[in-house]
Amino acid sequence: MFRIALANLRFPATPEESVKLAEQAIAQASVAGAGLICFPECFIPGYRGMGKVVPPPDPVFLERAWSTIAAAAAKANLTVVLGTERVVGETVLATVMVISPDGEIAGFQDKVQVDPTEDTIYAPGSGRRVFQTGPLTFGVAICHEGWRYPETVRWAVQHGAHIVFHPHFHEAEPGSYRPSSFADPANSFHQNCVAPLRTPAISPV
Repeated sequence: MFRIALANLRFPATPEESVKLAEQAIAQASVAGAGLICFPECFIPGYRGMGKVVPPPDPVFLERAWSTIAAAAAKANLTVVLGTERVVGETVLATVMVISPDGEIAGFQDKVQVDPTEDTIYAPGSGRRVFQTGPLTFGVAICHEGWRYPETVRWAVQHGAHIVFHPHFHEAEPGSYRPSSFADPANSFHQNCVAPLRTPAISPV
């Protein structure tokens, strides 16, 4: 049995708060017995768009934030699938950083197919990969690319993924929908979600 936690968190008021909220969620997931926690799209420092005001990209802040989250992952002994961004030269990429239970960065999955509304915000990345944690092999398809480009999910399956994480931007404010069970049919596009493929032995937190 492998337990997965989905971090449906409110939109952070500041980049610094995004780190604190992520640390808290990681600790809570560990207490609940999760082996992995997945965060929404670009949770750190906050998704740029949908009327949200986020400070300009800051590579120094990101490096510090990643180190803090990596330390939290190691303390909790779980894998973190962290929605974040990274700065490469003059471009900003929407990405997911995967952190191993020992706190080491396993790698990135950049958002390859960006939504047209993001053309002036994020640059498209390139390449796809799968990750391994314990018995679980998984891929990541970020928001627009996952539902508009199903080949991103098929690629992960063809390369051994048991599951594909599909982190989206969302804002879990009081009164908004929060899934209460695994594969809840009421789950909407605007929720951080996970697409199970071929392993039944997954228990959500």
